[in-house]
Amino acid sequence: PDPSREREGNLANAFVCTANIEAADGGAAIVDGNRKVLAARLSDARFFWEQDRKTPLAEHAKRLERITFHEKLGTVADKVDRVAKLARWLVEERIVRDSPLPLAGGAGGGPIDDGGFAPTPSPSRKREGDLVDLAQLADWAEQAARLAKVDLVTEMVGEFPELQGLMGGYYARAEGLPDAVADAIRDHYKPVGQGDEVPTAPVTVAVSLADKLDTLIAFFSHDMRPTGSKDPFALRRAAMGVIALLLTNNLRIGLGNPLFKLGGGLLLRTGTSVAKEGLKAYVALAPFVGRQAAADAMVLALRSSEKSPEDEGQEVVNAAGEATTALLDFFADRLKVQQREAGVRHDLIDAVVALGNEDDLVRLLNRVKALQNFVATPDGQNLLAAYKRAANILKKEGWDEGVDGPERIARTGEEDPLALVDDPDMAAVVDARMAEKKKISLSYTPEPAEKALIEALDTAEPRAAAAVEEERFEDAMGALATLRAPIDAFFEEVTVNAEDQDKRAARLGLLARFRDAVDRVADFSRIEG
Repeated sequence: PDPSREREGNLANAFVCTANIEAADGGAAIVDGNRKVLAARLSDARFFWEQDRKTPLAEHAKRLERITFHEKLGTVADKVDRVAKLARWLVEERIVRDSPLPLAGGAGGGPIDDGGFAPTPSPSRKREGDLVDLAQLADWAEQAARLAKVDLVTEMVGEFPELQGLMGGYYARAEGLPDAVADAIRDHYKPVGQGDEVPTAPVTVAVSLADKLDTLIAFFSHDMRPTGSKDPFALRRAAMGVIALLLTNNLRIGLGNPLFKLGGGLLLRTGTSVAKEGLKAYVALAPFVGRQAAADAMVLALRSSEKSPEDEGQEVVNAAGEATTALLDFFADRLKVQQREAGVRHDLIDAVVALGNEDDLVRLLNRVKALQNFVATPDGQNLLAAYKRAANILKKEGWDEGVDGPERIARTGEEDPLALVDDPDMAAVVDARMAEKKKISLSYTPEPAEKALIEALDTAEPRAAAAVEEERFEDAMGALATLRAPIDAFFEEVTVNAEDQDKRAARLGLLARFRDAVDRVADFSRIEG
């Protein structure tokens, strides 16, 4: 039994101490000395509790303006304001909700101003029955975020710093705030490390996720990133916390747009007035037309300005985009570490991340697990071998030389005006159009195995694309599996490098079409074996 607890499990009015000496009085003096020290500390704690309680938490919060979070990132009050807006946005966009559902995507929102989200709920993502609960959750999330750091300026935490967060929860409950708010204040630092409890209460999840995302975005936006073994701001731990929150709660959020928008807002403070105007226009446009198209439009607008050269605005945009890309790569690396113990292969994570359009970690992991199951089957192993053989032939023959990975499907904008758009839905349209253009009109009668591969691709490509779009990743792998026999027969029965140049070009094009069809599901060139 635990001597510090009563039989019912409640804390007992007792304490435990140890000593490495043999006391002549049986330890009476030692106990008495520890009792006096403990009584003094408890007396101090009672005094600080009573003093802190005299001031409402909202009044305490004003003192956060005096604490510097980081010289480049403003005060703790600045951070709290960003976190509060982001926490509300996470709820209003139904990314965090009372009963989480596997929603696709989740990025969006409205314009930003000076480093924070201006929460703009998307009506299309709400159902009428959700409105009351959603509004209540959003209010609680913002309230909890605005009070989460307040105990840093209390007397209690000043004397007992290990109680930060915990005391804020006690003060909030004693002040009569809702339990959901008090719990979120108490637990918003969680998970702190490996094995720590991961919050599941929606208000707590919203505040914890917003706090960690803000920390990561802020430091990455100002190029203060972990290097080697150095991580002074515990960004690796914050990223692991974000991953744990997303996966445990099945939160569907496309990280790219929120990361970019908030990071861009932080960078607004360092840009010129023209850069600021350009970036404001850019971040408002990017979620709808894609980053590249928005950048092009912004540069054209700045070129027509007589105030300043357009490269001032482009420099800030490039910095925000580069920070976003770096942070998404950082998440991918942390995901490999987090999934290693679960037996998920790092090369398969690379194969999905390399597609370049997957920033929903829940969807990414589902995709990776389906891929891992597939490559463990004979069909998967043989298809991988055929893919590598096709890729080697194409490389040896200099087919589309200099272009690597999923970008082999040209997106210069010349083929299709939508090709500059990096929105996943629009990119799928572009992929379909480009795939249609890649279908080969033969000037000769194909051999049976050649004809069979063409027909198999005609069937498998749209099946796999539709399955990926609908997140039926096992079905997408099943569609790829139907290519295994036709591609094996093609290699056995058809001479790719035929003397007839038309046949040679058509067959190399057919191999390229096979390779690209597989690459739309995962970049098999990254898979070992």
